[in-house]
Amino acid sequence: MTPGTAGSTVERALAAVLYAEDTAALDTSASLLAADPGADAELARRGEELLRRAWARGWQPADVERVVRRELEAHHVRLAGGLVRAESAGYAHLPPRWREQLAALEAEPWRADRFSYATAVLELYRLLVRLPALEPVAPPPGSAPLTAPVAGEARMPARIRALLAKAEATAYPEEAEAFTAKAQELMARHSLDEASLAARTHTGDEPAAIRIGVDAPYETAKAILLDAVASANRCRAVWNEAFGFSTVVGFEPDLESVELLYTSLLVQGTGAMVKAEAEQRTGGRKRTKTFRQSFLLAYAHRLGDRLASTSRRVTAAEPTLLPVLAARDVAVTARADRMFPETTTTRVRGATDRAGWDHGTAAADRADTGRAAP
Repeated sequence: MTPGTAGSTVERALAAVLYAEDTAALDTSASLLAADPGADAELARRGEELLRRAWARGWQPADVERVVRRELEAHHVRLAGGLVRAESAGYAHLPPRWREQLAALEAEPWRADRFSYATAVLELYRLLVRLPALEPVAPPPGSAPLTAPVAGEARMPARIRALLAKAEATAYPEEAEAFTAKAQELMARHSLDEASLAARTHTGDEPAAIRIGVDAPYETAKAILLDAVASANRCRAVWNEAFGFSTVVGFEPDLESVELLYTSLLVQGTGAMVKAEAEQRTGGRKRTKTFRQSFLLAYAHRLGDRLASTSRRVTAAEPTLLPVLAARDVAVTARADRMFPETTTTRVRGATDRAGWDHGTAAADRADTGRAAP
């Protein structure tokens, strides 16, 4: 099979299916590809082209994996992971957090007969070609980094990570409370130290942005929790419900705090919810969905107050930094407004389950970040 013939096969297959929804077109295109093994390399090249278009439109590996997981099936996720890793291998420079996202992709390749494989690839490409533009949070891969990374440079102190890991692992609510409270206090102090250093050295730091997944179910409550964590750490969060993520804008140390703390609190809250729900079922109740929704809404609401209280307390101890922090707040707001000039406010459906609300409030109190740990 000559390269030109292979290209013709792929061209005909893609032209028939990328913008069509009917099963007949998909089956016909998959049959063309399955019958032409010489077209495999060209098909893979076209997939990499689609990914490069996605990167230019602001997407990153985690975003692609998330949307594939939401819209397609598990084997498509594995296909997408392999395609993204292959496409990203040749870049001299990758954006911040890109390598971490690549490492988190599905690593197990998917094997199937040629027709099934071609069908899945075409379904994946049909999704990729329709991805809209997103607000960019980093330059596309291949762009020269704005600043050279320092080899071995530590980011968030290991002690904070260790405290949150202990809070997630313990079966005792009082211990989780103490670990989480101390972690949030250290995060707030770390943020102040970084702001003070930037002011003294005139480094000219600018706010950055990251995307954090907000997955179903109960994504509204999870988005509220993320917003509370972001606000308490001097960041702004904007939720994209359609694609299952929030974009968080802030300075780098604060962004890492938000990412770590949100993930930890979600783990803690989910564990507490499952335990409380089991107790409710033992008592004879069956309203699982309303209980969970109300639990997580209460958990997010209460934690917002607690996190904000801790942040204010730590900041109040450093009054000389107030002008610096105010300037950073203005910079974050300005960056967020430039990225999202047309944000809208969404009405949140209220909690309807009193038991769920009460248990969620109690769980937030146990994860209390407003009191200093012993």
